[in-house]
Amino acid sequence: ITELFAKKKKASGVADKPKERKVASDKIEVEGIVKEALPNAMFRVEVAATNSVLLCTISGKIRKNFVKILVGDIVKVELSPYDLTRGRITFRERGSQ
Repeated sequence: ITELFAKKKKASGVADKPKERKVASDKIEVEGIVKEALPNAMFRVEVAATNSVLLCTISGKIRKNFVKILVGDIVKVELSPYDLTRGRITFRERGSQ
């Protein structure tokens, strides 16, 4: 009877390790200024270091927490090494305006 109610043991017998978060080492992070707000949460961001204009969207955490991004705000943008003209806004600096 005790065998029926006993909890199943794992075959390996080793406790689960906490999941490690993936590190995005291939992302390029730059800082820029929002120049234009476009529909569908898209923005044109000018990177001060290169004077290039990027087409950026909002990351999921900023979208989830309803962070408002306005023209003139200083933001951090993640770029993929595959397409350097598009990016993802990951952080809005405090006290931008």
